[in-house]
Amino acid sequence: MKSRMIRVLAALLALSLLAASCGDDDPVESSTADDMAEDDMAGDDMAELGTIVDVAVANGSFTILVAAAQAAGLVDTLSGDGPFTVFAPTDDAFADLLEVLGVTAEELLADTELLTAVLTYHVIAGEVPSTTVVTLDGQTAATVNGADVTISVEGEAVQVNEANVVAVDVAASNGIIHVIDSVLLPPG
Repeated sequence: MKSRMIRVLAALLALSLLAASCGDDDPVESSTADDMAEDDMAGDDMAELGTIVDVAVANGSFTILVAAAQAAGLVDTLSGDGPFTVFAPTDDAFADLLEVLGVTAEELLADTELLTAVLTYHVIAGEVPSTTVVTLDGQTAATVNGADVTISVEGEAVQVNEANVVAVDVAASNGIIHVIDSVLLPPG
């Protein structure tokens, strides 16, 4: 069980790295549903960006996320054509999870099966911009993992399962990253 949780945390850290590499000085900004609907990036600008993995690596603040993607063998997939939508937990979210579990990032990276399950639970095949996400209140979306996440919109707050969306539409050449404040754990 401890190894499985470690893998989950590592996967989530990998997603955080991907989300934070948007190139802004403060990649995680507080966002509302209204903000989400206004944050789309033009296609020409996206073509100049790197892949989801490139964006994460370029940021430099999400080394555990990149390490997790490497450990799980997902770098090539997340660098592929896509498009993908990634719900990426912040480093703080991973730190909280590691603390609760009482494990290190290295311990988390050791369980590649669990890591893969957790990382793929944060990815949706296809590009789902914030303008679409805010219309999905009460609906579910299938993840690459095969399990669904639930989207909730209350006023200006948007959640994926129990995680709050804190930044949206971080563009990459092969998809979009939406930053969340906690790690999503797949059911079962």
